[in-house]
Amino acid sequence: MGLMEHAIWWQVYPLGAVGAPIRGEHGDPEPRLRRLEAWLDYLVELGCNGLLLGPIFESVSHGYDTLDHYRIDSRLGGDEDFDHLVSEARARGINIMLDGVFNHVARDHRFVAERPELIRHVDGHPKGWEGHDELVELDHGRPEVRDAVADIMLHWLRRGIAGWRLDVAYAVPADFWRDVAARVRHEFPDAVLLGEVIHGDYPSFVRDSTLDTVTQYELWKAVWSSMRDRNLWELAHALERHAEFSAAFLPQTFVGNHDVTRIATTVGPRYASMAATILMTLPGMPSVYYGDEQGFTGTKTEAWHGDDEVRPPLPATPAELSALGAGTFAAYQDAIAFRRRNSWLATATLEVTHRDNEQLSYRLVGDGVLCDVTVDLSTGGVTASAGGETLCNLAG
Repeated sequence: MGLMEHAIWWQVYPLGAVGAPIRGEHGDPEPRLRRLEAWLDYLVELGCNGLLLGPIFESVSHGYDTLDHYRIDSRLGGDEDFDHLVSEARARGINIMLDGVFNHVARDHRFVAERPELIRHVDGHPKGWEGHDELVELDHGRPEVRDAVADIMLHWLRRGIAGWRLDVAYAVPADFWRDVAARVRHEFPDAVLLGEVIHGDYPSFVRDSTLDTVTQYELWKAVWSSMRDRNLWELAHALERHAEFSAAFLPQTFVGNHDVTRIATTVGPRYASMAATILMTLPGMPSVYYGDEQGFTGTKTEAWHGDDEVRPPLPATPAELSALGAGTFAAYQDAIAFRRRNSWLATATLEVTHRDNEQLSYRLVGDGVLCDVTVDLSTGGVTASAGGETLCNLAG
């Protein structure tokens, strides 16, 4: 199996997790990135083998307003701090994926003043992205932009990362990704290229862009919505769609990330653990958003500070976590361990075998093995049986 088939990522928003200032004065440079070293053994204990990092490059505020893709954000440290984290991760068998923002840059990026031909313009002014005037779109039709993005991606792959999450990939022309991906794979054929795609025809996007995978937002929405509304017909429909997607590519699956309200806030702690169990029994490449495995809560809003609750600081070490999250952590561990022992689930075929408002069953088949899963909202439980082993996540 390749990396995608056996990877389970722990996704972290670094600026938030290490307590860096997001807005206003950043203060003196500080090597906060090293604080994540204390969490690498925790990541392994949870059962993950990948660290999916949010933006770490020099930026104005939240990281998605990049100023320099070749420099580590001074709020996080420098090259030596990044290299140290890569080395410590590698020593534990952990792969690192970086978040690349290549649809847009900060309005203060040097391209805006020094290379305006690389920026999209409307009526003679740099074009803001989706109403965000502080962000300006790159002109992806320019060969120099393609050269620049390929060079950035290769630079950090040479520094030891395993792949890229490509922010707002859906807004970038597919032929741009196809060109850049070919250049990257010429040197790094096994690099994982994950595109952020929210809506649309996922298989067609993967085919046209040649990226390896995309974010499976349809499944994410159906998991929490069907639980909240006690309507598993919605999840059944999404699973049938997921089966179609999985036949075409290996979707990137999740029940939480840096852009959405926490699963424990949306459905409550009991159903949040159930959601994790469902996630780990489905085809795809799953990720766990930091803190979800502890039952962290937080609401995403459209306000100026609307991301803060879902991008909180971590304590200095895992030992300082509240004991209140121990039950949720154990449920995540059990679900991930089950996935590890049944790694064939990543590429299994999926069929819904029963559905009604509060009960849903589905079957996975692969490598001559079966896994039967039942979700029961009335009892608050999920059971999964494969190869003589049964995983139970039941209400206590």
